[in-house]
Amino acid sequence: MADLCGCFCRTTAFRSWRKRCAGGDVKEAFRGAHTLKGVCQNLGFSNLYAPTYTLTETLRAGQLEGTQEQFAKVAEQYQCTMDAIRALD
Repeated sequence: MADLCGCFCRTTAFRSWRKRCAGGDVKEAFRGAHTLKGVCQNLGFSNLYAPTYTLTETLRAGQLEGTQEQFAKVAEQYQCTMDAIRALD
């Protein structure tokens, strides 16, 4: 599990995904959110999975409106997850 968490920390997927979201591309934002949601579910990161799930469903509906707060919750939980993983080292 530690190796998987380390891989999660080293990936640039979250940063890349945030850039795509900022660009206003709903399709790419959905793809990134869906991928992050799956990774969180597989690794048991329930604190990050929950807001990512909500965001994914909003984006699935083709909406960017109202997602700023959802993006912020995902970013907050992403940081909490990263801090917890780093604390394990």
